[in-house]
Amino acid sequence: MPIAIRDDVVYIMLKKIHDSDRVPGPDPVNFTDADFAGIEMSIADLLGHLDYLNQRQYINAEFSGNAYGNQEDVPNVVNAEEFGLRIANTYGAPDGPLPHLIEFKKAELTEKGEKMLAEMEANPPQNMNRGQAAPVYSKDLPFLEKVMVKTGLKEHYDARDITEVVFRTMRDMMTNEAVDHVAEELHEPMEAGNTDKTLYAATPIATEIADLWEDTNPIVHFLSRVRPPLKIKSSTFLFRIRQEAGLAVTIPPEVAVEAVFSATKDQLSEGRIQEVANFLPDEIRAIWEKA
Repeated sequence: MPIAIRDDVVYIMLKKIHDSDRVPGPDPVNFTDADFAGIEMSIADLLGHLDYLNQRQYINAEFSGNAYGNQEDVPNVVNAEEFGLRIANTYGAPDGPLPHLIEFKKAELTEKGEKMLAEMEANPPQNMNRGQAAPVYSKDLPFLEKVMVKTGLKEHYDARDITEVVFRTMRDMMTNEAVDHVAEELHEPMEAGNTDKTLYAATPIATEIADLWEDTNPIVHFLSRVRPPLKIKSSTFLFRIRQEAGLAVTIPPEVAVEAVFSATKDQLSEGRIQEVANFLPDEIRAIWEKA
């Protein structure tokens, strides 16, 4: 079944792929609900637009699984761990019985795609401002809402858990002095309305960004103060985020890390931002600097 190609969706996709480009060759790209806020799109629409851009050579993309709305090439038994996104039969109910498995893995803009993006940035699609009001990333948003917008998460609890794991891994590489410097600049509420810490006196729930930075787990907090800084490779850093933060398979660890980094940098001075950067390994430092 053909779909109508929307220029606003094409623009959003090209821009997201462009912004995700870190090294030569296709890079991981994660589309979330927040990217298409106010635009009604089904999974079939999303895949149709990506396929259109790939077929017309605006992007160079890597797919796994079946990228089309049929079930002919889907095996009866599939190891779900090999796929990043489970989608029900696109021609049935969203939770239909026939599994349609696909992952949009990596992409980069071609020269043709870069030219189209430049033209669209100079003359944005007229319908870009239509649709329902949606959260927009802003420095005025509370910390956890910034993380939610960047990752597409729906719950503050999930954003809090991810943030604490990212912070914990960062602290493991830093000196106590540097950790304290960051803590001094993070005394801001995590979310609107939670400013009275006495409400949570009997629980480990944090109310300030600094609470997460210093860790709400007292044992982890103690250990982080007594052991020397660790040498952590970028791959290990990302593995820890994936394993310990309980990320959904549709959220790459790079996306979660960048979301937390971006929200954190909004709270830090330039001197502190540079101090943190000096402790981070190559790929993680690149994400920090880009965020």
